[in-house]
Amino acid sequence: MRHWRRALIGCAAAALLALPGAAMAKTLVIGIQENLTGLDPSNANETSAQSASRLFYQGLYGFDRDMKLVPLLAESFTVSDDAKQYTFVLRQGVKFQDGTDFNAQAVKISLERLANPENKLKRQSLLSMLDHVEVVDDHTVKVLLKEPFGALVNTLAHPGTMIISPAALEKYGKDIGRNPVGTGPFSFKSWSADTLEAVRNDGYWKGAPKVDGVTIRSVPENGSRVAMLQAGEAQFITPVPPEMVKVVRANAALEVDERPSIVNWYVALNTRKKPFDDVRVRQALNYAVDRNAFCKVVLSGFCEPADAPMPPTLKFYAKQGVWPYDPAKGKALLAEAGYADGFEAVLWSGNSTTSVRATQFLQQQLAQIGVKAQVTPLESGVLSQKIWSVQTPEEATVQMYYGGWSSSTGDADWALRPLLWGKGFPPKLFNVAYYSNPEVDAALEAAVATADEGKRAEAYAKVQAQVWQDAPWIDIAVEHVLSAQAKDLSGVFVLPDRGFVVEDPAFQ
Repeated sequence: MRHWRRALIGCAAAALLALPGAAMAKTLVIGIQENLTGLDPSNANETSAQSASRLFYQGLYGFDRDMKLVPLLAESFTVSDDAKQYTFVLRQGVKFQDGTDFNAQAVKISLERLANPENKLKRQSLLSMLDHVEVVDDHTVKVLLKEPFGALVNTLAHPGTMIISPAALEKYGKDIGRNPVGTGPFSFKSWSADTLEAVRNDGYWKGAPKVDGVTIRSVPENGSRVAMLQAGEAQFITPVPPEMVKVVRANAALEVDERPSIVNWYVALNTRKKPFDDVRVRQALNYAVDRNAFCKVVLSGFCEPADAPMPPTLKFYAKQGVWPYDPAKGKALLAEAGYADGFEAVLWSGNSTTSVRATQFLQQQLAQIGVKAQVTPLESGVLSQKIWSVQTPEEATVQMYYGGWSSSTGDADWALRPLLWGKGFPPKLFNVAYYSNPEVDAALEAAVATADEGKRAEAYAKVQAQVWQDAPWIDIAVEHVLSAQAKDLSGVFVLPDRGFVVEDPAFQ
């Protein structure tokens, strides 16, 4: 009898190993450079936090790897001629990870929660045009807007609009950011310090994932992130440090994915503070930076000098031309503005290796025209508090901020309005330069008030030309997106906006 039982156990084990993916089911480990700041997608500014939230949440629409719209929790939509009423047909048979049903009421609760300014959610501006959501039936909703908005479906593909379980919102309240519950492929397990753990959602509407779970580790130091990948401690990392691409490519078990991006790097200059309130000073700083050298030194050639306030791959881009590298002209403009001996300023940035290298390069460049920039790297939470949480321009202490931006809606509106609209100062939006030009404001507002592409193109061309002249930023570069992974991994990719998607992870 004992031998019979051993044989039966052996046969069962062999059968299990024969099941597709059974032998290879394991936890996927992803290494990222930023620390996570929260898991409420409606209340997170950082691309890394919103990417992590995609493990748990989904929106009505999403993006494929080329940032083309794909239906997720909605199957289709129709829009009224005046672009003020959108009707969505919802997917049926979907459940949240807590077992409750996904339905029209859940959509109404999530979207209206985000749009309500009293909730003070960081992504409220995405739906500031929302009037209300009407439940037609369990699987149909009407989204009614206060004014025409031609970019709504793209906006609903932004991770900030993903749908949260109403039961979880009621249970956790403001603590939902540490207790995510959505319709996504993974369920929340734990989050502490620099490690987020998720486990397979066996009830996922597309079918249970082929891995046991996903662990995201925050590793700001470039060398450590690559070392994790090389040692097999991580199977996917983003971004790959540009200077280490050759090292990763030399490993036969790994591969690097290089893709065009919509990520624009710049230094925002607080136009409400001296000396940055003088356009001659701002233009002088632009003349002081060699963009080609920046791309070579900071990003190992994996970038292109910026030639407009938004990247070329976005619709309605209007080329302005790269700022020439001319320190002599920069010095002359500073002298004309009354700063012949230069000035001192503080330059903030994130604390990743690449951000620190970038600001040190900029420090050296600006020194050539007599500007002494004190480089101050800040951890994500501190940076968020010092920049994004400030309530009024008068309270803002930022002078210069090196950062990157990508239009995570895939539309020109989100590439320009959050950063350059005079009504978009923090905490409402992300205009860290506190830049305001009535002509730019009017054009930005006109561009989203119509679905006519000709009119939108005209308005955005006007915005880009005026902003380039006003120089509220030191426009620097558009980087390439670099990620790396184990060759036996599939189903994970980075979007052109630097966000990553764990779509259908599997190991061969």
